[in-house]
Amino acid sequence: MGIGELDREAHVPEATGAGAAPRTLAEALRARGDEGLAALLRARPDLLGPVPNDLTQLATRAGTRGSVVRALERLDRFALQTAEALAVAPDPAPYSFLLGLLTGDEGDPEIEAALPGAVALLREQALLWGEDDRLRLVRTARELLAPSAQHPSPTGLGPTVAEATAGMSPGRVQEIIATAGLTATHDPVSAVAALTGLFTDRARMGALLDEASPEALSVLDRLVWGPPYGEVTANPAPPVRWLRDRGLLLPVSARTMVLPREVALHLRGGRAHRAPEPVAPVVGTARDYRPQVVDSAAAGQAYATLATVEELLKSWDQGGPQVLRAGGMSVRDLKRTAAALDVTEQLAAFWLELCFGAGLLASDGEADERYAPTPAYDDWLDLPAAERWARLVSPWLMSTRTPGLVGGADAKGRTLAALGPDLDRAPAPEVRHRVLELLATLPPGAAADPETLFARLRWERPPRGTAQTAPQRAAAGTGAGPAAGSGYGPAGGTGAAAGTGHGPAAGGGYGAVVRGAAGSEETAAGAPDVHSDLRSRLARWTLAEAELLGLTGRGALAGPARALLNLPLAEAATPADHGGRVELSVAAGRAATLLAPLLPEAVDHVLLQADLTAVAPGPLRRPLADALAVLADVESKGGATVYRFTPGSVRRALDSGRSASDLHDFLTAHSRTPVPQPLAYLIDDVARKHGHLRIGAASAYVRCDDDTVLGEILADRRSAALGLRRLAPTVLAAQADPATLLEGLRAMGYAPAAESAEGDVLITRADAYRTPARTAPVPVPDGPPAPDATLLGAAVKAIRAGDRAATAVRKEPVAPVAAGGLPRTSAAETLATVQAAAMTGSAVWIGYVNADGAASQRVIAPVRVEGGFVTGYDHTADEVRTYPLHRITGVAELADDQV
Repeated sequence: MGIGELDREAHVPEATGAGAAPRTLAEALRARGDEGLAALLRARPDLLGPVPNDLTQLATRAGTRGSVVRALERLDRFALQTAEALAVAPDPAPYSFLLGLLTGDEGDPEIEAALPGAVALLREQALLWGEDDRLRLVRTARELLAPSAQHPSPTGLGPTVAEATAGMSPGRVQEIIATAGLTATHDPVSAVAALTGLFTDRARMGALLDEASPEALSVLDRLVWGPPYGEVTANPAPPVRWLRDRGLLLPVSARTMVLPREVALHLRGGRAHRAPEPVAPVVGTARDYRPQVVDSAAAGQAYATLATVEELLKSWDQGGPQVLRAGGMSVRDLKRTAAALDVTEQLAAFWLELCFGAGLLASDGEADERYAPTPAYDDWLDLPAAERWARLVSPWLMSTRTPGLVGGADAKGRTLAALGPDLDRAPAPEVRHRVLELLATLPPGAAADPETLFARLRWERPPRGTAQTAPQRAAAGTGAGPAAGSGYGPAGGTGAAAGTGHGPAAGGGYGAVVRGAAGSEETAAGAPDVHSDLRSRLARWTLAEAELLGLTGRGALAGPARALLNLPLAEAATPADHGGRVELSVAAGRAATLLAPLLPEAVDHVLLQADLTAVAPGPLRRPLADALAVLADVESKGGATVYRFTPGSVRRALDSGRSASDLHDFLTAHSRTPVPQPLAYLIDDVARKHGHLRIGAASAYVRCDDDTVLGEILADRRSAALGLRRLAPTVLAAQADPATLLEGLRAMGYAPAAESAEGDVLITRADAYRTPARTAPVPVPDGPPAPDATLLGAAVKAIRAGDRAATAVRKEPVAPVAAGGLPRTSAAETLATVQAAAMTGSAVWIGYVNADGAASQRVIAPVRVEGGFVTGYDHTADEVRTYPLHRITGVAELADDQV
């Protein structure tokens, strides 16, 4: 923002008459009530960092480029179209002129009804100020949205006649007005005014176009909705020359012509946009289900989610895959995880990120860093099923982690890895909330039509960086070049690929294919592609992930999800005010309460069968499920889980410290059928051999009371790699380490047991390895957090107080004060003035420099002056403060009417 802009929009005049129209943005803000200022700060929280000293500083900050870009990006489509129309209107513009740009000559009742709200929204967010007869966009917004050769406008309009002829010779301007049938003038300014008057006069403009040939009108038709630029040859065709000679096309360079804005508006019937969208698209219904069917389907998915998470983390009980040097999981490990879960790699990445976001999975932080479950996973397993579900979906709803990006590339072309550091996208929580809220606007049991849902989201937050074409060639026989992107934000990309990157600043360029003058294909704005911007992709991922998690069933929002969002459960309604929501943890508890009756009830028994299998007729209770997972292997999952007993699984149970009798008692207690004889024989047979061999650390050794068994091992060729040799009749020494020796002998068909240094059997447990305590990843904020009511009230009070101090009328101090500077008085004069003010109870204006060297001006009412300090009520801070006299630069009395 330049100095002139600051002067026009933020300068505080010496006096403003009561009821007078504001002349600056600062004056417009000063005329607002406290609620109006709070609404501005709530809509644009970046203005609060730090709290402005006064309204002048607030106005200046509201006009900075970064803040204006952020505000524009959060406008809905019609509010943005309104701002774009104002950017091509005269500055200032009356409300009637703005209405004409949006409705055109024919009018539009919907636009007429919606425009007051859009203007009020722009005014509330300090993007627009002034009365209805003098509407002004802030300078930065106009610069961002107004058309230029380097920055095409979303309206598709070009420069005005005055702008396009700025560098044209006076003689050439006179030739144009003469050819157009206008009277010659004595100066180029009046000539341009005459040409502008012709193009804005509907009757005379219609008569001029009646003289044009069909070919010339065809050239105008191709440029009228943008882009307005076209390239011509050195010897343009007659239709183009006819248009050029009459100023209907004006030269930008030797081979580029532009359609003036006034001509385009006439051809459009006065409309700035081809398709204004004053009303938000309605989310359609794809299919209706009974709410009970939706809730049942969602509950089934919720149960499947819990089973999948348990299966994933249980497989990593002894440690998961290694962490890449750059962070995240390798593609090979992701493929292995997907194969183990029998899902796609993209779906495996989602389950991994879900566990990571809930704090159930993390890296162990060791030198050879690996992934493993956290201690929170064990606490999570002890919760009831519905609460475990709530502990997963609540972090998902707030997380900025975006698993849908896994497998893509970042801005530098590097592959994005699951659990990697580059998967945070700040808009993700907002998009997830909004998608679910829009589903909640439908009747219970209604599944949304996805395309209408995405259309609504694009209307509420239009994609950034709408693609625009490069100068289109207007002459017959000329082609057109590739599209050049444009965007009003810092992330505005170039070309049709703008917005396809995965970085936080990725924009959303999109476009359709149109034909140039000679039939060439070009990209033009106007046909959105939902795959091209991050928010649309987030919306698609949200629908899929919500179905996986059981928040939706068959595409319709389930009852527990409504509770999670704190939305009405019985009747569909528009989502309530966000500010009145309860805490997410409380809402998650309500959702769990609704889900609990829908989940299958846990059982405490199995059905043993003669083929060495056990059938669990439902989800098993936690102690039984853990014990059975050690004793048997899962063979198949579904409505009833089938477990198979094998020698390896029985040996695993014996390794965990259980005896054969313990296993028999366990099966007898938890089986509704008698223990089959083959299973009893299997347990006894494995137990009889278990521990017959003992392995310890020598490097490693094998000992056995039966020396013939050791002889068999030495004679077996398969033991050669273990480097065994006999130390004693009952002891073998090995060159291999104990773990390798243990696995080698088991592979040979033996059932050895590991031994501790004291000679006891070493008991191993499946859940022995956990990471140190880890916290769940913190979401990456999308800009400054929304301020609460307390902060807003304090900020408004501080800004008001600072503004009173800055605008108070003061008596002239002894030393003159430079514009915007602090008062300067000697130490004696300062002391005398504040002492007099303390005695009379009056307020004074002081300049103050704190310990950090920051200067400010304040209005204080001194009550005590002693010991080199002045204590008084600070009107700027609205509290009693004490100031060292040596830090007061000067003091001045306030005018009588300000005291």
